[in-house]
Amino acid sequence: MQKFDESAHGVYVIAATPFTETGQVDMNSVDSLVDFYLEEKVHGMTVLGVMGEAPKLTDSEQIALLKRYLARVDKRVPVVVGVSNPGIDNLASLSKASMDAGADGVMIAGIPGLKTDDQIFSYFDKVMAKLDTGTPVCLQDYPNTTTVHLSVTAINSLIDAYDNIVMFKHEDCPGHRKLTQVRRAPKTEGVRRVSILVGNGGLYVPQEMRRGADGIMTGFSFPGMLVDVYNLYSDGKADAAEDLFDIYLPLIRHEQQFGFGLALRKETLCRRGALSCPAARAPGPVMDSDDHAELESLLARLKVKLEASGHRVPHGI
Repeated sequence: MQKFDESAHGVYVIAATPFTETGQVDMNSVDSLVDFYLEEKVHGMTVLGVMGEAPKLTDSEQIALLKRYLARVDKRVPVVVGVSNPGIDNLASLSKASMDAGADGVMIAGIPGLKTDDQIFSYFDKVMAKLDTGTPVCLQDYPNTTTVHLSVTAINSLIDAYDNIVMFKHEDCPGHRKLTQVRRAPKTEGVRRVSILVGNGGLYVPQEMRRGADGIMTGFSFPGMLVDVYNLYSDGKADAAEDLFDIYLPLIRHEQQFGFGLALRKETLCRRGALSCPAARAPGPVMDSDDHAELESLLARLKVKLEASGHRVPHGI
């Protein structure tokens, strides 16, 4: 298993949280979901992220869920836990519980209301003081959800100040220039090099990999494709990687519908046998007959394109 440190790389899939039709956490599907992700050859997993519907879970559900994920993964890949919370004590408590249960690190984003670099640094200074010493941290930059815009200066300052920040989750949009500046900072600014994984549903993976990203952290329902794309880039076959990515792009784009993509992802994961039920916990998106027809059309077109290009057709299409 690779370490969760500055050298982390590859595809860290953001794990869904399975629910039953009545809204209960489906622990049995946690096991099948982990097995599915590992069969897809992911390099790591992130639990209790935005896609994991963490804010809809009670404290006890969060702890039970992360323990179930960790038990099933059984140290075969690193597991990172999203612990962002408006209350710093709550954040620190979940971080400690996660690390005590065997997690490899935690992911933390800013909270709404942080507007200046000084405010951002002051907030993270308080957070870091509350974490157990040496807890590996992924710094998440996701302004579309948090409304917190991390400047390159703020990112570099935080990396310089806290050695336990080992990864930067880049999810600003538009943000390619920011990615380039953070990646070049070790050479241009003397900043410590950390791992950079990218999100945004995977929409910009080819461009982000060319700009120096170390991997991808997203919940796309075909993580094996992202693994193949990452491996092709790592082997110096950038054009082949982008050719494969382009075949899946319509589905990637379709899943990235803000506020609705979760339903599409869960439905696809269900069709692929990873989940027994595609339900999101209320209030959550629900697909109608037209939505199902659109998804079926996209999956059918994907299969045709994969077959025509000689690529492997994943199960569940």
